[in-house]
Amino acid sequence: MDFGVALPQTGIHASPEAIVQAAQTAERLGHRTVWVLERLLRPLHPRGAGGAPGRLMPEAYAVAYDPIETLTYVAARTDRIRLGTSILVAPFHVPVLLAKRLATLDRFSGGRVVAGLGLGWAEEEFDTAGVAARGRGARLPEFIAAMRAAWGPDPVRFEGRHYRIPESQINPKPVQPGGPRVIIAAREPAAVERAARIGDGLNAIPADWAEFERIVAGFRAAARTAGRDPGALPVIVRTNTTVTETPAREPRGPLTGSQQQVVEDLRRLERLGVAEVFFDMNRFGLAVDGQFRILERLRDALRGG
Repeated sequence: MDFGVALPQTGIHASPEAIVQAAQTAERLGHRTVWVLERLLRPLHPRGAGGAPGRLMPEAYAVAYDPIETLTYVAARTDRIRLGTSILVAPFHVPVLLAKRLATLDRFSGGRVVAGLGLGWAEEEFDTAGVAARGRGARLPEFIAAMRAAWGPDPVRFEGRHYRIPESQINPKPVQPGGPRVIIAAREPAAVERAARIGDGLNAIPADWAEFERIVAGFRAAARTAGRDPGALPVIVRTNTTVTETPAREPRGPLTGSQQQVVEDLRRLERLGVAEVFFDMNRFGLAVDGQFRILERLRDALRGG
């Protein structure tokens, strides 16, 4: 199981210097991927169900560097580490434009892009982007198909219900044949089934072990039903890991508690066949170098058996 990090593009440590420091440190230490998220804004008066006041987003989201520009900046300052999005909110984008931006980044980086997509959830962001939240799941397969068409050979032509590309030349093409892997964030059963059917992997957050194991099992079963090899579709986990000096009381959330507890949880992810776990560096007061020290202790303990 590989390690990765979500770059400090939000929160109190978000800065060009911290982002580059984290990316270069992750590369030097042998991490597989650096990841970025997409956040348009942090509503100060969020709406909840039925118009009731909603829950405020974490204060870290008051600052959120753009994901693709951040990865382009990082690409110029690293050599090998993969550059992933976890996630881009697909409904906020036009597929051919996003495909071209990711293809350009793939060219600049020498073929290191991983395209993580999701559907979003904050009503205020959809309002601001001027797009409808309703029906976004149904639109996603066509969105991805249009992107892949743009990454394919010229001439490109795509006719769909929601998206259309007239017969055209679209360049540059990605370095990776057929384009970057499209990893889909999913939690609900219909979304997990869709990810297994049209994606190149699953991005999940283990908020609860029972739910997470159901998600993974459902993803692999849906892949088999679709005639695909589950072993070729990686499960990638994002985690906001908190390591404490003393053991956490049970029940506790996954990847929380003492170093020993977190290492036990990492071993559980390995047994489940998780390909990569990446650690969020955005929402904690500890500086980047301190967070890496914790990650190295976890990795050393994991490898030490």
